[in-house]
Amino acid sequence: MELKTMTKEELILFDIDLSRKEEVIRTLVDALFESGILSSKEAFFQAVMKRENVSPTGLERGLAIPHGKSSAVKKAAFAVARLAKPVEDWESIDPNNKVRLVFLLAIPETEAGTTHLNVLSELSLRLMDANYLDRLMKAKTAKEFMEALDQAKQPSARDDAAYEKTVLAVTACATGIAHTYMAAEALEKAGRELGIRVLTEKQGANGIQDEFTADIIEKADGVIFATDVAPKKVGRFAGKPYVQTRVADPLKNAKGLIEKVLHQPDGVVEAQSDEVMQTGGDKKGGIWPEMAQAVLTGISYMIPVIVAAGLMMGSAKLGAMPFGLVNEIGDVKYATHSNELLVILHHLDQFGGMIFKFMYPVFAAFVAYAIADRVGLVSGFIGGAFAAGLHYTFWGIENGVPSGFFGALILGLVAGYISRFLNEHIKLSKNFQAMKPMLIIPAISVLAIFFLNFYVVDPVFGGLNELLRNLIESAQDSGELILSAIIAAATAFDLGGPINKAAGAIAIGLAADHIFPLTPRVLAIVIPPIGLGLATILDKYVVGRRVFDENLRIAGNTSLLLGFIAISEGAIPFMLRNPLITIPINIIGAILGACTAVYLGAVQWLPLPAFWGWPLVDNLWAYLVGLAVGTLFIAFANIFIRFALLKKSEQSQ
Repeated sequence: MELKTMTKEELILFDIDLSRKEEVIRTLVDALFESGILSSKEAFFQAVMKRENVSPTGLERGLAIPHGKSSAVKKAAFAVARLAKPVEDWESIDPNNKVRLVFLLAIPETEAGTTHLNVLSELSLRLMDANYLDRLMKAKTAKEFMEALDQAKQPSARDDAAYEKTVLAVTACATGIAHTYMAAEALEKAGRELGIRVLTEKQGANGIQDEFTADIIEKADGVIFATDVAPKKVGRFAGKPYVQTRVADPLKNAKGLIEKVLHQPDGVVEAQSDEVMQTGGDKKGGIWPEMAQAVLTGISYMIPVIVAAGLMMGSAKLGAMPFGLVNEIGDVKYATHSNELLVILHHLDQFGGMIFKFMYPVFAAFVAYAIADRVGLVSGFIGGAFAAGLHYTFWGIENGVPSGFFGALILGLVAGYISRFLNEHIKLSKNFQAMKPMLIIPAISVLAIFFLNFYVVDPVFGGLNELLRNLIESAQDSGELILSAIIAAATAFDLGGPINKAAGAIAIGLAADHIFPLTPRVLAIVIPPIGLGLATILDKYVVGRRVFDENLRIAGNTSLLLGFIAISEGAIPFMLRNPLITIPINIIGAILGACTAVYLGAVQWLPLPAFWGWPLVDNLWAYLVGLAVGTLFIAFANIFIRFALLKKSEQSQ
């Protein structure tokens, strides 16, 4: 790899008589601009100085490597200044460092995964070699300096069998170039000197390089996270001792960090299900585990959206209770009411409902992200918007049927796999590399999602909704228990989705005509979220262990709270995680609870499913018995089935 291809003789400045860091950087920026590397001197200078505020770019032995990533950089390059006298106040890893040799790296903002960045990374690694640095310092002319750039000695390797301990290291800096690779090299070198096998994963501007396989992680004795930004996929290392430090620390104390992780670690990595991803070499690899992990990632990002929306709507309805306007507060007339409190409550309710519409776009976007990384975000988000029915607003279709969580699940997964396929198989020259993530992949993947939704997802789920609507309408003349079971099942099926809304429209119509009360409808709204929330609390007491992971336990607390205020969407994360388990249990639980209450004589005519509507129920005791039957069935069924599956999984390992 020839470093001299990334610079020119006119970019190598000797005997520069400057005494301040800013002056040195400014001089090198001017040289880059005059060579046609930059489109704006000031923009790049500000990018470099911003990076200087993150962590020291001065190293040791008289070396400094400032660098910046900016859209003002036309192509990746570096300039060099060898100073006539040292800069003594350059912030450095070694407090005694007096900077004599400065490399300024210029990195385009949109450039990633190219040869340019590999070359700059290679430069950072070579500068760790004291002999290499010494040759550069002794060069008498720019030409000699250029020749010395590519006179690098490869470190000697040692047979893995000779190592008794293995330490993994993840390195990442804010820019993802110099410190990321230098920290990795410092740790590997220290490991060789200590007789400890050190393997490094660089999470830099090129993405994740040298990614650890599950096999390697399993055999490791500890993990060092030398990062200035949040490391990716931390959950892979669950159960491993770890040390967390700054990316610059290995450059001054690599041996100490290796000894610390082996003998006095900061702690043990805890499982983080939103970050756990299958890696190459995993014994359980394959498309199904990968899809499951992608769904987990989507759920973890969706939960805060549900919480935020639920709290806003719940606060609005609770605030409207003293005014007797729980169900009316969403009416547009309260947007300009003379009572300012009602205006605020109205907007809280409306904005909460609007936030709920972003639940599926966020979910689908991060499902796609988990599969394809950043290139999947756009098409995933748009697929989720289709699933939420946002396109009907723009198309002016009043009765369009959104596909709901099933649509978000399908479109998010497809968006991820299409984006990943395009990213892996479209090959462009380095001059057109930026077009791939910015133009080509979004255009093709979004178009594919549009046609999939237009011809498959919307028609299928619209047809399903119409079928169930007809089923409910045809059951109006059936017995009260059969009609109750049908309304409850449709209400609990998709938790606020199109089928739920179809059931609601028909049930409210029947109640308005005083044909059949809303009892099964209002119970089926609250039974699933309360039952699932209860399951996450009772599991450790019922079977002696947790059967829900941390994400679902958090979702369970939210689901329980939202269930009591009649917001069933709080239970959606459970359905997305395990639809084949959750949906049938929800339907059966809702039917059992609703039919029990109706059979015992509970009657509610008003559409008030939350606890504030309970005083309006005839035979409230029967209503509460039905609620208990439904929620307890859902709670215990989920606990026992998930426990059985967990045991089966453990026995098969």
